[in-house]
Amino acid sequence: MSCRVVVGAQWGDEGKGKIVDLLSEEADVVARYQGGPNAGHTVVVGDTKFILHLIPSGILRPNTLCYIGNGVVVDCDALRRERETLRNQGIHVDGRLFVSLSAHIILPDHRALEQLTEGGPESGRIGTTGRGIGPSYTDKAGRVGLRVADLLDPDIREARVRALRARTLKLLGSDAKLEPVESVLARCAQDDELLRSMAVNVSHAVDAAIRGGKRVLLEGAQGTHLDLDHGTYPYVTSSSAVAGGACTGVGIGPTRITDVIGVAKAYATRVGNGPFPSELEGDLAEKLREEGNEYGVTTGRPRRCGWFDVVAIRHAVRVNGLTQLVITKLDVLDTMPEIQIVVEYEIGKRRVSEMPESLADLNAARPISEAFSGWRTPTTGARQWDDLPREARRYLDRLEELAGVPIRLVSVGSGREENVSRHVNPREKQPVGR
Repeated sequence: MSCRVVVGAQWGDEGKGKIVDLLSEEADVVARYQGGPNAGHTVVVGDTKFILHLIPSGILRPNTLCYIGNGVVVDCDALRRERETLRNQGIHVDGRLFVSLSAHIILPDHRALEQLTEGGPESGRIGTTGRGIGPSYTDKAGRVGLRVADLLDPDIREARVRALRARTLKLLGSDAKLEPVESVLARCAQDDELLRSMAVNVSHAVDAAIRGGKRVLLEGAQGTHLDLDHGTYPYVTSSSAVAGGACTGVGIGPTRITDVIGVAKAYATRVGNGPFPSELEGDLAEKLREEGNEYGVTTGRPRRCGWFDVVAIRHAVRVNGLTQLVITKLDVLDTMPEIQIVVEYEIGKRRVSEMPESLADLNAARPISEAFSGWRTPTTGARQWDDLPREARRYLDRLEELAGVPIRLVSVGSGREENVSRHVNPREKQPVGR
């Protein structure tokens, strides 16, 4: 029996989609445990690029069952489009994709409310994708949300939709330009048809798979530093992106987890506003952005780029209980003459090696770095550790030493096979990926 969690160790966009796809080759069940359609996982198989937002990356493996857990908020239009796109790309989805009866639904009013909160001065914006995810989680916490189980009951869904409209009008004013409530209810009736055959108790299904000796993989969205509790609050997402969220997000106990795999880029990126201590500016930032194609999968927004931040990674190691690290996009650094690792922050006259919880301290933090010579040779063809340039191995050795967690896999390209397995996982006597 194994139940592994894949979690972002930075600010999201670490390449988790590729890693989940890779690990799914030997998984029976893959379940997504939080977030909404703001997540964007890109997987390249041969010459085909798959972009996933709600559906777990395991859907690309024909023998894997996929679940969207109760911790996810579901936009039915987005789910419908994504399912059809996969079908058109030759992926068999029917009978393999299921949605939790306890997952909450994103409604048009949620999108309108998010546009209100993100429409003010730049200084007050979080930098969300505007897809109604935050307001949907707000309603969930306020105990007034619409779950999949509620949507499947015509009387309950009408009462909830009308109640949400009354609250929306109180916030936006009676002259707000909103989709007519009857139109929203008609949408919900169509969503009933979409979800009825997919709706299940995901907690029961995942627990039964684990008890039956199946191999289970739990997939998160965003990253540790966007977690509602443990991220750079308030510039965070609205759900629990850390490994603990996997338990609540699919409905299993923490003793079921056997491995927690943290995914981190060989550098760092962030989308949206908020503190980012290792951020680079100017030509160097632009070079990283272009070499790494650092533009949001969902929004196309340019990502802010910086050096690998060990202070941030140590925080991720602790709050997730990481058992191993996967480093992605090493090949993006192939042309860099010099590479740096942020090892501490300077805040005023203090040096700190742990992430501050104060927003003022985070904004004031200045990076203290170690410099490394670049390797300036392609790494994409590497498949064994010794295939990597000496300088690249030295860089990765130092990342592992500072993080205090073994690096099991290094991704050197976007393709499924473009990876270097470094160590053997002693628990399973096999590499983390092939």
